Amino acid sequence: MIDKITTEDKALKINLTKDIYGCFAEIGAGQEVAANFFKAGGSSGTIAFTHSAYDMKVSDAMYGAAKRYVCEERLLTMLGAEYDQLMKILPQKNKESRFFAFCNTVESLNYHKTNQGQGWVGLRFQATIGGPFNEIILHVKMHDISNKAQQEALGILGVNLIYGAFFQANDHEEFVNSLVSRLPRERMEIDMLRFTGPDFEDIDNRMIALSLVRKGITDATMFDLAKNVLQPATALYKKNILLMRGRFRPVTHVHVDMIENGKVCFLEDPRVKHTNVEVIFELTLKDLTADGKISDKDFLDRAELLSSLGYTVMISNYLKHYKMVEYLSAIAKGQFMGVILGVYNLSTIFDERYYDNLPGGLLEAFGRGFGHNVKLFVYPAIDVESGALLDMYNMELPAHLKGLMDYMVQNDKITPIKHFNDKNLHIMSDDVLSKIKGGAKHWEDDVPYEAVQAIKFFELFGYSKA
Repeated sequence: MIDKITTEDKALKINLTKDIYGCFAEIGAGQEVAANFFKAGGSSGTIAFTHSAYDMKVSDAMYGAAKRYVCEERLLTMLGAEYDQLMKILPQKNKESRFFAFCNTVESLNYHKTNQGQGWVGLRFQATIGGPFNEIILHVKMHDISNKAQQEALGILGVNLIYGAFFQANDHEEFVNSLVSRLPRERMEIDMLRFTGPDFEDIDNRMIALSLVRKGITDATMFDLAKNVLQPATALYKKNILLMRGRFRPVTHVHVDMIENGKVCFLEDPRVKHTNVEVIFELTLKDLTADGKISDKDFLDRAELLSSLGYTVMISNYLKHYKMVEYLSAIAKGQFMGVILGVYNLSTIFDERYYDNLPGGLLEAFGRGFGHNVKLFVYPAIDVESGALLDMYNMELPAHLKGLMDYMVQNDKITPIKHFNDKNLHIMSDDVLSKIKGGAKHWEDDVPYEAVQAIKFFELFGYSKA
């Protein structure tokens, strides 16, 4: 749905709402957000003060010394300081106004255009006069190719955020749509959005994260076992990432065996620093699709299950492996990465039809995805026809691609997972799911104990206590 209200209209409506009153602190690009409110007119009843602290010494004097200035921690410090200052110097005003503090700390495009414009944006505000405060925090990537355009985009985003907080907070879908109004994906990407506070207790931020990916506002987002939404580039920065992609519907003993034995192989590589490893279970958006729609219930079921086992979950729009690896490699900044996959998925990777969209076909995909500091760890399977063990050495492969496989093996870009529990290889997630829905008892033998308890307690995947 296209937002028909202009940025100026939104700023003016906020200015003319008598009980909205607050301050602006913008660092890194300019006073773009506050400027929109000044230009709209009637801002004297809305803006208490605005400022920027471009010099690091000034910023340190206002908010304390920092190792990094464009980060979530700095944003939260700014929000706390500005909001508290507002409450302190205008206590009488607090009895007749809903206070807010808008802050951002941003790295915009430099003169030589050698950096990625990005930053943290946040709002602390009262939904009711004299009430407790809530917060909305987000991270943005700015894709405009000029500093001026990035500043303009940031100004629009700030107005959208404040407007949405005061007028659309009860409808989260409407809020997200309005947040990116007049900001197409080619201009700005929001890869983390989080709501906190007493007025947002009913919000599951994982659903907000799913909405960002589903709407194409970002391509990937992630959250930890405590249901906290994470910004991928911050959480995975310069990490040794071990990735496992799958449907996990539900997670079974096979999945756990894959990740645990795959991790053993990963840690044996001298390029891996054991204290710097992040294990990621990734759900691709297409695997959350039923009849062309995203199943929110199905998504939460899988997220709850993986979290119950202590794993960090990522959701992405990347259907193909090489795109996912490209994305993570840019975050890992040259650190060694591992990808765990089953032998049937490996067959798909070597399927040339998979890359018809690329001018260079399969070779281009391998160069883009596996030319990085990446290694594949392959888990075997039971051949459905013969019942024999199927691994990377005896899988069917066209004759003209065997040389590529040999190259991958000899250059240490692919290796089998040596140790595995062959008693688990018969387990298929689809069969387990059918048993759960059908009320059979033996499905519990195929699923980790913690996952069994979660399925029963939360009645996941169609399980019924009755």
